[in-house]
Amino acid sequence: MNRQYLCLMQNDLLIYNTLSRTKEKFNPLNPPFVGLYVCGPTVYGDAHLGHARPYIIFDVLYRYLRHNGYKVRYVRNITDVGHLENDADEGEDKIAKKARLEQLEPMEVVKYYTDRFHDNMDRLNTLRPSIEPTASGHIIEQIRMIKEILENGFAYEVDGSVYFDVPRYNETENYGKLSGRKVEDLFANTRELEGQQEKRSPLDFALWKRAQPQHIMRWPSPWGDGFPGWHLECSAMSTKYLGDEFDIHGGGMDLLFPHHECEIAQSRGSKGHDAVRYWMHNNMITINGQKMGKSLGNFITLEELFSGTHKLLAQPYSPMTIRFFILQAHYRSTLDFSNEALQAAEKGLQRLMHAHKMAGQLRPSKKSDWNVAEWKERTYEMMNDDLNTPRLIAELFDAASVIHKIKNGQLSLDEAALEDFRAHFYTCTEEILGLQREEESADDKLNGVLELLLSIRNEARARKDFATSDKIRDELQNVGIKIMDAKEGARWEIE
Repeated sequence: MNRQYLCLMQNDLLIYNTLSRTKEKFNPLNPPFVGLYVCGPTVYGDAHLGHARPYIIFDVLYRYLRHNGYKVRYVRNITDVGHLENDADEGEDKIAKKARLEQLEPMEVVKYYTDRFHDNMDRLNTLRPSIEPTASGHIIEQIRMIKEILENGFAYEVDGSVYFDVPRYNETENYGKLSGRKVEDLFANTRELEGQQEKRSPLDFALWKRAQPQHIMRWPSPWGDGFPGWHLECSAMSTKYLGDEFDIHGGGMDLLFPHHECEIAQSRGSKGHDAVRYWMHNNMITINGQKMGKSLGNFITLEELFSGTHKLLAQPYSPMTIRFFILQAHYRSTLDFSNEALQAAEKGLQRLMHAHKMAGQLRPSKKSDWNVAEWKERTYEMMNDDLNTPRLIAELFDAASVIHKIKNGQLSLDEAALEDFRAHFYTCTEEILGLQREEESADDKLNGVLELLLSIRNEARARKDFATSDKIRDELQNVGIKIMDAKEGARWEIE
């Protein structure tokens, strides 16, 4: 692609910033460099379908920024300590609990599930991040940030634990500006929890927790042996690798409060300013209208999806089907799981990948009667409109129809236009959306046979050999395959 054109397209990218609640033009802090941080997994169990959504969405953002010529440092953390069973700083560490139940060392649990997470993400064709830091590997940085927050008067120490002082912070700052919540409402809806008496306020959150004698994950600190609070790791690691101010922080909508709200408070409490310029949040995947999650016990792991072993699954679904299913909905909308929706995604992906294969077989004509440049511009308009992947996919299906028409002689492109069209079709499907052609199944081969028959039928109709055309239609009808003629070309469906 022309480099000058790419630079023009860069300036048109709009991102919905959760902080401002508006779409904003993306202007990176230090172009062509971009800093991107995405909250990673807590590795105490297998990744599920709900986890796949943010990593696929922000993979597309990473791919698109790189396509536009940016040099992106993508940081995605691994939480291996500090994530307790509830967000009120109480309960057992999730990884330590898993280790206790399985009679393993905590880092054995971390290694096992991190490897499985990476395998899942590779199969979904998500690119590896530039840096993947762990919370346990950055204890020094977290202690340093706690000291800064204490020095600035926004935290206090109680018997070996350190808490962020939300009411004190809110006197001069705005705790709740990301989520839209007000401190007075939070007070009204927060109850005192057992074991929380050492906090000055129920809204305060842990920066460092004193380790009880039975707690096996512990580190020395100026306040005694303990471990960092869950929210702290992202503030410490994002600024370590991306600077005190960086471009984009992404994550799921479920992290918006309290996790990301606390991140903002920690950054302002330590540095005196916001670290993040654009906050991006993907919406949830639901099942029967309820958020899919481990805490609710209604999740389907990616391994179960790939193998079809979960009781709710009618069949196995390939990694590319899962990826395509997720990209068919805009990232800020909810996406409801159903076998019907996944099966529809599977068929849609097959059609698109068949066109992808057919594009390589097209031959140029002497003239062009379709405007490739206008189509390309529309694809960029879709992506520049806050990563509107469903509308980009719609443009790709339009292009698939064009591919069939060129194949059938209904449209033509000259050599330069065909090469431009084919290259951009591949760019959108492979480089930007990250879709891959998988090993052909029996269904894929059936699609190929049917497309061949339709091509022969179209040639017969062009010769006005309606007897052959009707025979193909009728014989297919006899085996349950219906042919429908339309001005944009014939299509088929299994009855």
